[in-house]
Amino acid sequence: MNNDSQPDLPFLSTKQLSSTPNDASTKKIAITHAPVFATATDVKQWIKTQAQALGFADCGFLSVHHPLFTQQIVQLQQWLDKGYEGQLQFMHNNHHLRAHPEQLVEGAKTIISVRMDYLTQTPTPRTISDNDHPNQGIIARYARGRDYHKTMRSRLKQLALTIETMLPEWRHLNIGSEKDFIFRPFSDSAPIFERPIAEAAGLGWTGKHTLLINKQAGSFFVLGELFISLELPDDEPVKEHCGSCSACIDICPTQAIVAPYELNASACISYLTIEHDGIIDTKYRHAIGNRVFGCDDCQLICPWNRYANITPVEDFAPRHNLDNSSLLELWQWSEEEFMRKTEGSPLRRTGYVNFLRNITIGLGNANGSQQTIAQLQSKLGVHNEMLDEHITWAIAEQRDKLKMAES
Repeated sequence: MNNDSQPDLPFLSTKQLSSTPNDASTKKIAITHAPVFATATDVKQWIKTQAQALGFADCGFLSVHHPLFTQQIVQLQQWLDKGYEGQLQFMHNNHHLRAHPEQLVEGAKTIISVRMDYLTQTPTPRTISDNDHPNQGIIARYARGRDYHKTMRSRLKQLALTIETMLPEWRHLNIGSEKDFIFRPFSDSAPIFERPIAEAAGLGWTGKHTLLINKQAGSFFVLGELFISLELPDDEPVKEHCGSCSACIDICPTQAIVAPYELNASACISYLTIEHDGIIDTKYRHAIGNRVFGCDDCQLICPWNRYANITPVEDFAPRHNLDNSSLLELWQWSEEEFMRKTEGSPLRRTGYVNFLRNITIGLGNANGSQQTIAQLQSKLGVHNEMLDEHITWAIAEQRDKLKMAES
């Protein structure tokens, strides 16, 4: 989801870059053996090749004036009117920028939409193996390594600098290459219709779970955008291939996919464990199971993810054993340990107490154990009433399991 409450990156241009000659990250990149460019399509193909060399799986192109933006505003308002956003109040803001992305980056003409694969291990097709390990704390697969937002923006900036070196080669094409080059990278950092842009730019189709699916790569990838001042032709969307399949709808633990292509975010485990602050309704706790940050179920069950690719980007490699940690191991993290181990990690977003809240629910759902009850009791009264409420619930769940085992 986009989050326009995060700080935006500054505008970047050739003039601004030249004012910081000592910044190694902004030095222009030498391009040798440049090809001959006959059309703007040749430029797009060259850019796509450079993007793939930087670790992006694919990229597509879309005008900032595409009609989808005004269409999406209508759909967004209909979604908000149903109250599906939960505590995501930023979704109510900056609709004028969502509808007019050219106002977001003055001088931008084209959006380059990119996707980046993030799997480091191929899951068993159409299997929710996370359910087989009730005592393990499950972290969504995209979040087990470094926060991808920084990686995405850094590589998009590198792509822009690479493009800039080629501007003299393109002046005969009438695409704006004779003017100062303006660019700005985004990754979940501004009010942008990220998934609809990627869909319109041909990177995949929207599945019934509302995530983008690519025929050759499934859905285990993240998205980013690079706004540039070059005028390049739009790419075409691809045909959708979900057909009559309803696997993602059927598998959703909290029934958050209320209809094909319609998600009640306030019931989604990813929202509840990451974005929601405070008490999680008891009606969702059993369904959350052992998921302490995000949920991959609707993707794991999707038949198209048999084609999911392993990422070439090292930043997605799991840190601190987050792909294989027990709930009790995570529960014993101190706040200092949490802050240290989540530095540069998406997990930092929850905050320590909400992280414990999520683990508490997992422990309540774990196999019955006196050790688990003792560990839960050790944090009663330590943090706040919200966490205590969840701990009390989890202890009761554990005791019920032990009683059933004895009978």
